[in-house]
Amino acid sequence: MTTKIGVLVMSYGTPESLEGVESYYTHIRRGNPPSDEQLKELKGRYEAITGGVFPLREHTDRQTGALQEALNRDNEDKAIEYICFQGLKHAHPFIEDGVQRLAESGIDHAVGIVLAPHYSVMSVGSYIKRAREKAESLGIQMVFVESYHLHPQLIAALSRRVSAKLDQYEEAGAKREDVRVLFSAHSLPERILNMGDPYRDQLLETSKAVAEQAGVTSWQFTWQSAGRTPEPWLGPDILDTLRELSKEQVEYVLSAPIGFVSDHLEVLYDLDIEAQAVASELDMRLLRIESLNSDPAFIAVLSDVVRTRAGELKAGRS
Repeated sequence: MTTKIGVLVMSYGTPESLEGVESYYTHIRRGNPPSDEQLKELKGRYEAITGGVFPLREHTDRQTGALQEALNRDNEDKAIEYICFQGLKHAHPFIEDGVQRLAESGIDHAVGIVLAPHYSVMSVGSYIKRAREKAESLGIQMVFVESYHLHPQLIAALSRRVSAKLDQYEEAGAKREDVRVLFSAHSLPERILNMGDPYRDQLLETSKAVAEQAGVTSWQFTWQSAGRTPEPWLGPDILDTLRELSKEQVEYVLSAPIGFVSDHLEVLYDLDIEAQAVASELDMRLLRIESLNSDPAFIAVLSDVVRTRAGELKAGRS
């Protein structure tokens, strides 16, 4: 008899079309509709990146499908079948919808994982809280992967991407050591520092590990994509960092957004358009590493950490 183990793959979510931007933005704003100006700006950003196509949803679909395939293909225990469902924070299917689908599929044991390697109570922690509450209400025993920021295969995959772009700079005539590597991630409110939150430290640990493996000596960490709220957010922002580097006469910069695993708005607009425009103004050459997306190496990371947590579930059932 085959035992089913569910996997809830969680991510931020994105609209499916421009028509869905308003309801999506309203959900992010906790039920408060955006102003006409705010809505126009966000729609403009989506239109700018790929003509209104929403790549994050496609990437999440592919990652979820690839994870289910990898879990079952590499599974030594053929009495176990893994079934993956999505749960999104701000769009359908919501996190609670994904847990409901687990229950409707007859699954009573599951693993939850967020498509973000670094833990913060304000990001990954909030996903887990919603999933856990729904799972408990349905009688599903669910365990969670909280972070995987130093997984060897993740560090290797990111290091390869950094090295490939540094090679590109060398081919264009720049010296490798003259390229400043900027690791970045989504900013969060500064108050997480007073909470003892591990987010910043985990990001610095990933940055250091990638730099060491890629042989990078000239690097620093910066933030990006801060929310527009009255409270202070972690900084400096990458746009400000670029301006400071220009004063230091740094001509070559490599953007390595290690806090993100997919091409989406914060990568395709905030970096490829907004940061690129600032770099151009400063007569600076800016490249960005390729996103992980559905790279088999990244899927192998997800599969490994999910299977490890699932092993704890199985041990509890024996």
